[in-house]
Amino acid sequence: MIKHFLLLLIPFFLIAESTQVSSIPLPTTYIQLIDIDEECDNDCLQKYLEEGQIFTFLALADDTLECMELEDERMIYIGLFNIGSTNLVREELKIAMILPYKLIGRYAYSTSNAVFAYLLTRNHPFVLKNFQIEDESPEEIERVLNEIKEQEFHYVIAPLTPKGARAIVENEEELNVYFPTINKNDLNTSAENIYFGAIDYKAQIDKLSEQASSPLVVMYDKSAKGKKLYKQTKESYMESELPFKDTSRKEIFEELEEEYNAKLEPKKRKVIAYGIDRKTTNLKWHLEKNKKIQFGTFFLNTPVIKSTMILSQLTTYDTNTTNILSTQINYDPLMFSMTQKQDRDNMYIANSVNINNNILIEANSLLSNDIVYDWINYASTVGADYFYHTITHTERAYQLPMLDNQILYPISIVKPSGTRFEVVEEGVTPVLDEYGNVVIPSTEQF
Repeated sequence: MIKHFLLLLIPFFLIAESTQVSSIPLPTTYIQLIDIDEECDNDCLQKYLEEGQIFTFLALADDTLECMELEDERMIYIGLFNIGSTNLVREELKIAMILPYKLIGRYAYSTSNAVFAYLLTRNHPFVLKNFQIEDESPEEIERVLNEIKEQEFHYVIAPLTPKGARAIVENEEELNVYFPTINKNDLNTSAENIYFGAIDYKAQIDKLSEQASSPLVVMYDKSAKGKKLYKQTKESYMESELPFKDTSRKEIFEELEEEYNAKLEPKKRKVIAYGIDRKTTNLKWHLEKNKKIQFGTFFLNTPVIKSTMILSQLTTYDTNTTNILSTQINYDPLMFSMTQKQDRDNMYIANSVNINNNILIEANSLLSNDIVYDWINYASTVGADYFYHTITHTERAYQLPMLDNQILYPISIVKPSGTRFEVVEEGVTPVLDEYGNVVIPSTEQF
């Protein structure tokens, strides 16, 4: 049903690459309930749908439904018929996007489409305009910010690199700017008008490090990002608290456990690192008959294509691994098509993408866009949702807290099993207490 509805919207999707959605509003439909006085529960609403009495269903379902299946149907028909409400305040919704096409490649298109798809499903008139920049020089950034202000936009989504983000942070005090590609930990600022939506790789590494054993074998690519992830992985592992090993005598030494972990265990922790060049395709020299890495934890800080190559060669060269860990970088369905099941039997991946909005998923899918596995596209929709909430004062679709202008994501641990990512430990969405402190309920470790 969802796909049928979205097919009707293809003409709108075809203009997603343009710089601005048409300002000519679609005609709005209003429905008035007559001749029906009794209350209608979920079974009653379902019956009207099955009988094809769509407008009766919509008239009775004039507010958000608790039943997710019925709510999906309601939103489909609201979008299809552009149904309005006499009680809805139609605040002006204008969002600008700054897109450095030459620097971020396909993300210049996919993030724009992700935001467009999100706004289209919200059944609210909107203006979404793309502002292209040639580079992220201070002069180019200043030019585009002035252009955005001249056209009276106040909310901006900018998938930029740290260089471009820094240029905006240092010079912009008026516009509300959201960076889906940057985590606040990577950019020092206290500006109240700057928001960040990138996932926290450091937090994922910290969570995974709790399950690492010595030796920790870190495989990383030699890009700036790869080197940074390697450094964070090493530091996190060396600082993490290891489980108390001597369980038979734990009661006797319980008072000394903290000293045991702090003084004895770190001496036993060993990190072995291999930087992998982009052109490297054979790891025989690193893996074959290498006693130093046997029964160690392997931590892959490599892109998915390189990671699948590593996984297959760990099997080929009979490397005994305690477990294999990786961050969001390898939460990708290519894991299933490019490796065999035995290659990933003891692999665990941290994942912060959590979306169950079928309409939004399908809308992106029709644009050949992915918000289920692509965290940058996902973060872009989270930012659009936050601005939409700020402008219209409606409830947020993503109930993710914002702490010091940074979106906080849950961290789940998943295992790439036979054909899907199996959740081993469900991530818990952080919440803020009355003092603004982050509270994360404890969960069982994988």
